[in-house]
Amino acid sequence: MAKNVPSGAQAHTVPKPFKGRSPRTIAQYDAYTAILQAAETFQRQATELLREFDLSLAQYNVLRILRGAGGPGLACGEVAGRLIRHDPDMTRLLDRLEKRDLTERTREPHDRRVVRTRITVQGLALLAKLDEPIDILHEHQLGHLSTERLGELTRVLQEARERPA
Repeated sequence: MAKNVPSGAQAHTVPKPFKGRSPRTIAQYDAYTAILQAAETFQRQATELLREFDLSLAQYNVLRILRGAGGPGLACGEVAGRLIRHDPDMTRLLDRLEKRDLTERTREPHDRRVVRTRITVQGLALLAKLDEPIDILHEHQLGHLSTERLGELTRVLQEARERPA
């Protein structure tokens, strides 16, 4: 047993890669790792749920963005800018949704270069079917946290994400 460690307690040993590093550096690494592990777990669970509806996470994200945009829809670049995870091939992603009649695209009459994408009635219906299962999933993932803790978690993560490079 290590010196100055109370009976029954285990000595905390710093893993080799962290020897000589500050406690703050180790805490930053631990936080970073915990964020990535949580994101991976949550993403895997959502992917499994969406698979039942033949949707990818990116497609689901696009449908939610378009539902939020309402009737006018959004230009392709605006959809891409709101995605949670960058998708390098927005056109192909939108093609797949349009092929399933979940979205529709039209050219703007005053500027033919602009193509607007809107969610269809079928897309809205699919999202309506998904709302409850997604809510249940989020409850499973985060339901043990109070509303206050969830707000704090959200603020901390937003603050970390918005820090200038």
